[in-house]
Amino acid sequence: MIIDVHTHLNNYHEDRVTSITESLDLLSNTMKDNHVDYALILSSYKVNEHRPSTKQVVEAVKGYKNLGVVAGISYLHYNYKDIIEISQYLKEGHIKALKFYPGYEPFYPNDIRFKLVYEMAIEYDVPVMFHSGDTYAPNGKVKYSHPLHIDDLAVDYPDLKIVICHVGNPWIKDCMEVVYKNKNVYADISGLVLGDFSYKFERYMKKEIEEMIIYAGNPKYLLYGTDWPISNMKSYLQFMKQLDLPEDKKELILWQNAAELFKIDVKELR
Repeated sequence: MIIDVHTHLNNYHEDRVTSITESLDLLSNTMKDNHVDYALILSSYKVNEHRPSTKQVVEAVKGYKNLGVVAGISYLHYNYKDIIEISQYLKEGHIKALKFYPGYEPFYPNDIRFKLVYEMAIEYDVPVMFHSGDTYAPNGKVKYSHPLHIDDLAVDYPDLKIVICHVGNPWIKDCMEVVYKNKNVYADISGLVLGDFSYKFERYMKKEIEEMIIYAGNPKYLLYGTDWPISNMKSYLQFMKQLDLPEDKKELILWQNAAELFKIDVKELR
């Protein structure tokens, strides 16, 4: 089984407007072609003609048993109406997690502005996901997206389940330490490459991920994700095959950890 915890319906090329239906059909077909059983769709920190809102994504995936929604939350623009909407979606089980974008927006994860949102995540027992590491946009400020900043949040909110996206790349060793130290912190391997892995970069990242697993122990904390459509699903699965790990450890990463963390009913997918 394969669960991809990190996909989008965003149109990143922006040379033309792509409807959410088109993007959803492309995602579904790409999942089918690559034998991906379930995917989480993350909405963005901004909403425009190229980036659908959480509400639009929730409405679009109704009826899909193999798709879940992660609500993107903006530091700069969210307000009490967003809190009410997110609270309702959490109560009704329409969203599996919350996503924050430090680096793309100028805030550190432990900012007091998000205290209420973190408390909501704890109440409804859903993870919070954080962009970490390099930013796709050149105007991002990476000082905010260093994975070490997650440590403060993990210590202050020990009941909060936290996911460091992109294993903090290029600060993977720092991500290792935060994951190793804090039992409430996980990491996904999404967005390590734009498009396909080249041979040399695949060799490099293979070594980095394997060293992270050795350092942090049994990979109960590591999650498979791609960042599709930025990253290619087929190339990512080929990368997973290259990892020097026993098959049972790969199964943890490919779906078992995600099913437990995000409460995905895998019986419905078989």
